[in-house]
Amino acid sequence: MPSQVYRRPAVEEMTGLSRSSIYDMMARGEFPKPVKIGRRAVAWREGDIVAWLNARQPAAA
Repeated sequence: MPSQVYRRPAVEEMTGLSRSSIYDMMARGEFPKPVKIGRRAVAWREGDIVAWLNARQPAAA
């Protein structure tokens, strides 16, 4: 089953990050890289975003 992909506005909403924060964190290797979905369009894989969000969650005590 193919994974869903999200464009930047949806990723911003899901993560609470701004556009500049997303690209800054990507440059530092702290945020998943997008995949090309068109000549001038990118999107992020759902699994990559979910994994990133889960990694940021503090461990339950």
